[in-house]
Amino acid sequence: MKRLINIIFVVCFTVSIYPQFNTGFKIARLKYNGGGDWYNDPSAEENLLNFVHRNTNIKVDPEYRFVDISSDEIFAYPFLFLTGHGNVYFSDEEAKRLRLYLENGGFLYIDDDYGLDKSIRREMKKVFPEKDFIELPFNYGIYNCVFEFNSGPPKTHKHDGKPPQGFGIFIDGRLAVYYTYESNPSDGWTDARVHNDPEEKRIEALKFGTNIVVWALSQ
Repeated sequence: MKRLINIIFVVCFTVSIYPQFNTGFKIARLKYNGGGDWYNDPSAEENLLNFVHRNTNIKVDPEYRFVDISSDEIFAYPFLFLTGHGNVYFSDEEAKRLRLYLENGGFLYIDDDYGLDKSIRREMKKVFPEKDFIELPFNYGIYNCVFEFNSGPPKTHKHDGKPPQGFGIFIDGRLAVYYTYESNPSDGWTDARVHNDPEEKRIEALKFGTNIVVWALSQ
């Protein structure tokens, strides 16, 4: 069930969020090394942001854009999105920069598009050697802040047929990294012709993406 949402930002991110009040909220795709297709399904962010705009009062800038992890440009975005198939690799310097971004208020959403799990867990250990991914309980706020997901992440694509799971890395009680496994909602954000998902699956995925955006911005 949809809830009426009125977002009031009360936190000043060190990551630069305030310029986006006037231009609209943006998502940046995180470009990484290692050979994984970080760039796949470029219509996903545009469709999600348009859906967010229609269902909340968040002003958006619905455009596909990407940022290199080694660039200072990452600090211009409060929300980074990482996805793809296959291998992810962070150099020591990139891991250090990603940690700095996250410790200063940034949010990273990772969606395993199939085959990402082993490498993303390995590389996030470079970023936070002292932290582990923690599976979020189904009553955690990200699952009900706008739309209700009482069983956790939706199962958008079959993959290996395992139950979908959502994991988090927390910094001082704030969810800084959210990771979906065996779920793949971002495939449901893409143009309908790309994966030929049923319309109800696409709407479910877009609703779930809206929850992620709202939760990240209201932390």
